[in-house]
Amino acid sequence: MTHSAPPTQGKTPAGDPAAPDDGRTARPGLFIGRPFGVPVYVSPSWFLVAVLVTVMFEGQVNDVADRPLSYLVAFAYAVLLYGSVFVHELSHAVTARVLGLPVRSVTLHILGGETSIEREAPTPGREFLIAFAGPLVNLVLAGLGLFLHAVLTLPDVALLLLEALTFANLLVGVFNLLPGLPLDGGRLVRAAVWKVTGRSRSGALVAGWIGRSVAVGCLVVGAYLATYRTEDGEGGFGWLALLWSALVASFIWVGATQSIRAERVRDRIPLLSARRLARRATLVTADVPLAEAIRRAQEDHAGALVIVDHDGAPRGLVNEKAVTATPQHRRPWVSAGELSRGVDDDLTLPADIAGEDLINALRRAPASEYLLVEPDGRVYGVLAVADVDRAFAGI
Repeated sequence: MTHSAPPTQGKTPAGDPAAPDDGRTARPGLFIGRPFGVPVYVSPSWFLVAVLVTVMFEGQVNDVADRPLSYLVAFAYAVLLYGSVFVHELSHAVTARVLGLPVRSVTLHILGGETSIEREAPTPGREFLIAFAGPLVNLVLAGLGLFLHAVLTLPDVALLLLEALTFANLLVGVFNLLPGLPLDGGRLVRAAVWKVTGRSRSGALVAGWIGRSVAVGCLVVGAYLATYRTEDGEGGFGWLALLWSALVASFIWVGATQSIRAERVRDRIPLLSARRLARRATLVTADVPLAEAIRRAQEDHAGALVIVDHDGAPRGLVNEKAVTATPQHRRPWVSAGELSRGVDDDLTLPADIAGEDLINALRRAPASEYLLVEPDGRVYGVLAVADVDRAFAGI
């Protein structure tokens, strides 16, 4: 039940070096549609939750419906529950798009859902509106449920579903307003501190540390509910409450920690320089045997191979992983061009690019290597994403 912007959450801004070079990424789950132009996925973990919710809720339903109908009603509740979560996340997505921020996807998973937004809100006001949209919708739905409960006379099964959905929306809305990242309430805190201090970093750090406190609080509450007993010995939710609270607490703790780490990573971004990280490149034509190309690179003390035409114009980058994977005895019989990838405009960067501009360029076209050129078009060298990642680890 969070929304996220990908710049630095849980990974270096260079992206995932293991991602395919063509920029495609694995789908987060089963694709179910594109409402308002936003791709929506259901994670396989949701089906596990649907089974658990069905089994747990069936115990309440069998008082008003016989089996197997009670299981069908309980499953309907699981679907409607995540329908509420879906509306929550879609509210984030639609609000972000209205405010001019591109949305990558909405994913429903074991702990609720997540809205992936391409970039962070540029102002605290927009951050506040995007974060508040989800809980607001849940609270409105809970209010609508209370109203319908008061004015309608419904069959027992329908009344039970309405009461359960009303409570679920109230719970989701209030829970997400807890004041710590990665929950929506944490983003409201971030926006408020950002507005007061003028620094989004300060807001993120404050909300991140509060998020860690919220995680500990969730664990304590879960332990209390698991062991609570009334004077007559009844009550208590047992190990299930402790397990669920531990799962929620770990989710919040990890999200808060990633937010804090993201700000520390962001502090390092201005120190990144493509020219400083570049590998010297040896220029070879596509027909040169790989063994000979490697010999020339070693002679030049170079760390990369660039394919050029007979006029010296760059035409491709030889993939380092492909070279490493080629056995020694095969290298004299494999041409360097066979292990190369063409260099289009997205994979050609100015040698002087640095900081946020460098990170944005790497995100636009994920790859393992990029060609660096001087202003006059001469090849300066090759930038490897692995070197950017190492730079983040060592700065």
